[in-house]
Amino acid sequence: MYLNKKRILLALAAGLFTAWLLCLPRELFRGTVYSTVVESAEGELLGARIAEDGQWRFPPCDTVPERFAQALVQFEDRTFWWHPGVNPAALVRAAWENIRAGHVVSGGSTLTMQVIRLSRGKERTLWQKMIEAVQATRLELRLSKREILALYASHAPFGGNVVGLEAAAWRYFGRPADELSWGEAATLAVLPNAPSSMHPGKNREQLLAKRNRLLERLYQKGRMSRESYEAALDEPLPDAPLPLPGWASHYIEHCPKGVRTRTSLQLGIQRAVEATVNLRSDDLAREGVADMAAIVMDNASGEIIAYVGNASPGRERPGMQVDIAASPRSTGSILKPLLYGAALQEGIILPRTLLPDVPVNLGGFAPQNFDHQFYGAVPASEALARSLNVPAVYLLRQYGVPKFHALLQELGLSTLTSEAYHYGLSLILGGGEGRLDQITAAYCGLVRSYLGHTEGEGLTDKVALWNVFEALKEVNRPDDTSYGFRDAWAVGMTPDYTIGVWAGNAQGQGVPGLTGARAAGPVMFELLNLLPAGDDWFPEPEATAGSWASVCVPSGHLAGPDCPETEYTLIPKAGLESEPCPYHSTGEFVLPPAMEWFYKPHHPEYTGAKKAASQQVMEFIYPSPGSTLNLPRQLDGTPGGAVFRLAHRQKDAVIWWHLDQTLVGETKFIHELRLTPGPGRHILTVVDSDGNTAAVSFSVSE
Repeated sequence: MYLNKKRILLALAAGLFTAWLLCLPRELFRGTVYSTVVESAEGELLGARIAEDGQWRFPPCDTVPERFAQALVQFEDRTFWWHPGVNPAALVRAAWENIRAGHVVSGGSTLTMQVIRLSRGKERTLWQKMIEAVQATRLELRLSKREILALYASHAPFGGNVVGLEAAAWRYFGRPADELSWGEAATLAVLPNAPSSMHPGKNREQLLAKRNRLLERLYQKGRMSRESYEAALDEPLPDAPLPLPGWASHYIEHCPKGVRTRTSLQLGIQRAVEATVNLRSDDLAREGVADMAAIVMDNASGEIIAYVGNASPGRERPGMQVDIAASPRSTGSILKPLLYGAALQEGIILPRTLLPDVPVNLGGFAPQNFDHQFYGAVPASEALARSLNVPAVYLLRQYGVPKFHALLQELGLSTLTSEAYHYGLSLILGGGEGRLDQITAAYCGLVRSYLGHTEGEGLTDKVALWNVFEALKEVNRPDDTSYGFRDAWAVGMTPDYTIGVWAGNAQGQGVPGLTGARAAGPVMFELLNLLPAGDDWFPEPEATAGSWASVCVPSGHLAGPDCPETEYTLIPKAGLESEPCPYHSTGEFVLPPAMEWFYKPHHPEYTGAKKAASQQVMEFIYPSPGSTLNLPRQLDGTPGGAVFRLAHRQKDAVIWWHLDQTLVGETKFIHELRLTPGPGRHILTVVDSDGNTAAVSFSVSE
C-alpha cells in the first residue's frame, strides 16, 4: 500500500514537472505584428512604417541600454536580478495592500511575470496571476535575465500607440535608446506603470514627480554621480511625439514589412544626396520639371549607398509618391555606351571606326540627330561622346537588334519584356523602357568587371570597356532624353562610384528643352563632388588584355595596304576580325557619295577622289533602299509629294530621273526632285551624262 502511494506521488510529481516544463509556449509573442524598421549600413535609423495594428512597435532587440535597465529594475522590480521569476514577499505585500484599500492598488508582479502577461493579453484576475507566476518561473529557466529584460523592453506599452523602448525613444526623444540621458531613461522607465493614464501629453506633474523620485533612488543607490543627478532633474519632459526620421522614404517601401532591415545605404551620403537632389529638383520645378531621382552605387561592393526615389516628397504635386528610380521610363540615349562597348567586344567596330551619319528611312523609322544635322561619317567614339542618333542606329543595325536585346536583359534590364522585333532599331533611341536602379546597376557592373571586383556579365572585354570609359570622358551629350522631352538621364562612373540621375515628370508630361545635359547631368556632377575623393580615373588595360594592330588613322578601320597614315594601337582581341579600311582602295581617302556629300561641309581638308571614274560617283540620300514612305495629304485631300535627293561627286553633273522606267525630271548642281508616286512598290533610277546609273527601290503606303 505504501509503495502504491509512493508511485502515485512520484507519477503525480512527474506529471506536474512535465506540465511545468511544457507550460510555456515556444514563441511568447507569436502573432505579434511589428513596425517596418529600416536602418543604414551603420545601424542608424533611416525610417519606419507603423505596424499593421496601428502601433509603433519596433521589432525586438536582444539588448537593453544599461541606463534604462538600471532605472527599470529600480522602479519596477528591485529583486529582479536574483528572484526565480516570482517574489513571494512582493505578492503577499500586494495582497495585503489591496485588502486594506478594498481595491487593487498593487500587483506585486515581477518583470518576468509582466513579460508573461504582455505576451498573453489576458484580463488581470487572481487566476491569471497564478498562471503568470508559474510560467514566469519556467521563463527564468529558458532565458537569461538580460534576455527577459529585453523582451519586456520590446513589448511594454509607453502611452498612446507607442509600444517598446526603441519606438518610445524615437517618438519621445528623437534618438535611439542607447543614447538616452539619465533623465530620459528614467522617464521611459516609469511610463509602462500606467501608460493609459500617464504619458508625456498629459498628467505631466505626476509623471515628473515619479521620474524625479526614481532619479533620487538611482542616485542614492550609487548608480549615478551627483552632477549627473542634478543635470537629470533639470531635464524637461518631452512634448508631443516626434516624427520618425524619413530618409530614403521610397527605398523603405521596397523593404520587407514588419521586420528590421539593415541596408547598404550610408546615412551621411544619403543625407547629402537627398539635400542636393531636393534643391536642384525644386529649381527645375519652376520650369515644369517636377520630379527627379538619383542613385549612388559603390563599385567595390556593387551596393546602393544612396537612393532618392523621387525628390522633395514634401512638395505637393501629382505623382510625388511615385518611386521613379524603380519605375520603367523611356531610356532615351542612355543605352548607347552599352551598344558601343558590345560592338567593340564583338569586333564589329574599332574604337574610332567611321560610322555613317546620313539620312536613313527604315520602314518609316527615320532617325534624326538632336541638332537635325548630318555629318556624313563620324568616328564611333566621337559619335558616342556627342550622343549622335543616326550613327547609333546604323551601328545597332550592324550589331543586330535581337543580340542587343538579349545583352540588355543579361545586364539586368527586366523591363524589356517584349520580343526584340517589337522595339526594332528604335531600341537605341528610347524605344524601350528602363529603370534608373537597373540601368545604374548595369553601368556599375561594367566598372566592377573592368576593375576585377566581379567576373561580370555581357560586357567583359577590358579593352572595349576602357574605350567606353574614355569616350564618356568627353562631356558633349546634349540629348540623353526620350521622345517628347519626357525623360532626361545621366549616368557617371569613376573607379569608386556609379551615379545615375533621372529628371522629368512622374506623370509623363514633356517639357520643351528638357535634356540630360541640362537637367540631369549637372546634378550628377554635383553628386560626384559630394562623395569621398578616390582614384581620379581608371587604370589603362594591360597589353595582354587585347591585341596590337595597325589601324588606319582617317577611317579607324584595320589598316589596309593602301592606307598611308596608320598607328599601332591596342584593340579588343575580336577586333582583329573586323573589316579592313574600305576607303583607301586607291591610296586616297574617299567616302561613298552620300557620306561625302554631308562630310565635306564639316571637313574642309577633305579632297575626295581625284579620279572619279574609279569610284562610285553617285548615291541616293533619300529614300533609303527598301524603305516605306508615308506621303502627307494636301488640304484638298490629294496625296502630297516627297523630295528625293541624290549625291554626285561632280558638281556640274546632269542627272536624268526615271520613276518605274518613265522619265520624270532632270537636275543639275543640286540633285533634288519632288515626286508624287502612288501607293505600292516603285523603282527610281538615275542616269548621269557619263552613263553612270544608280537605282533605289521603295514603297508608298496606302
